[in-house]
Amino acid sequence: MSQPQPNVDELVRSIAEETDTPAETVSRLYADTLANYRQDARVFDYVPLFAAKKVRAQLRHNPDRGH
Repeated sequence: MSQPQPNVDELVRSIAEETDTPAETVSRLYADTLANYRQDARVFDYVPLFAAKKVRAQLRHNPDRGH
């Protein structure tokens, strides 16, 4: 059974607030990360969750990236 897909707008807004990063930057990073994960994925159920986790981690470890 497939996992429900997250609402991308809510996810982007949440990451933007958590990391104090502009939503446009988060959206772009999320889309790029998601595309990278999908290239090599065999099972797609958790790809959006992995992408969100990676974007959060990137922005927390490199806060100047979004400003």
